[in-house]
Amino acid sequence: MAGIQAQIDVDIDEVGSAYNDDSESDTTSLNSAILEHRFQNGRRYNAYKEGSYWGPNDDAQAEQLDIFHHICLLALDKKLFLAPIAKNPQRVLDVGTGTGIWAIDFADEFPSAEVIGTDLSPIQPSFVPPNLRFEVDDCTEPWVFRKESFDFVHVRSLYGCIADWPAFYEQAMLHMKPGGYIEQVEMSVVPKSDDGTVIEGSIFDQWGKISIDLGEAFGKSLRTVDESKDGIKAAGFVNVVEHRWKLPIGGWSKNDKLKHIGLFNRLHWEQGIEGWCLYLLTNYRNWSIEEVQVYLAKMRQALKDKKIHAYQEVSLVYGQKPFGSNTS
Repeated sequence: MAGIQAQIDVDIDEVGSAYNDDSESDTTSLNSAILEHRFQNGRRYNAYKEGSYWGPNDDAQAEQLDIFHHICLLALDKKLFLAPIAKNPQRVLDVGTGTGIWAIDFADEFPSAEVIGTDLSPIQPSFVPPNLRFEVDDCTEPWVFRKESFDFVHVRSLYGCIADWPAFYEQAMLHMKPGGYIEQVEMSVVPKSDDGTVIEGSIFDQWGKISIDLGEAFGKSLRTVDESKDGIKAAGFVNVVEHRWKLPIGGWSKNDKLKHIGLFNRLHWEQGIEGWCLYLLTNYRNWSIEEVQVYLAKMRQALKDKKIHAYQEVSLVYGQKPFGSNTS
């Protein structure tokens, strides 16, 4: 389904109902700096390239990442990707693999493919399919892989991670085979509504504006959901296709599929909001931990308010490396 879908109808019966889901490269030398972590405000972060990523790498945030993986599977009708890649991909790269869950699922589905997942944090499981390996690597540095070797490069949730997207896409182009595909999935950090229930000045409205400003202060855009299509096109990829969805935050939709996604997405937000903002607010706005907790308490209250019909937009963009292009 290309393009953003129409307004999501609200399930009037749910507004006052009792639904309560109360889901209340440095790849060759794994030295101690790579394997260690750092702690701040009770959360754990990567020590390797410290400060280059705002998100925690602890169990709480890992659970948030896995919930989003499940949401993506629901939105894509159990598909791991939409790009029309070859039926038998030989070499696949998952950039910013996180917990490694997408890479594991892909390796299981395509046992003949060599799958590599890279991330700043070595938080992936050790028991994985034999055709999969994880490497600690910084994707903002020149890639160390063989040129023109990947059939498919998968990217998900790298918003706020990349300062120079043109350089990133250039590296992807250099390391993909002609005819190979890149696919990128990104989510918006700005809650919206079609019926005016996300009110100007409300905590959801504040969250969106503060988040965008924090990305600017950090030097890594949090607007990637709206920028990836143009970035992939500008890099020289062809046959670029964008799909966009509205993901409800809560179970307020009349549509059964969207209601189900919305319940998981509310859990996703409840699990994720502290990790999404804590590092940036305390380091780039100088908020105290107490101020952050008050802010989060208001967000959690809004997340449970059935009268607010908020959603976030998600984009999936894929593009193909032209045949005959010389990137060596």
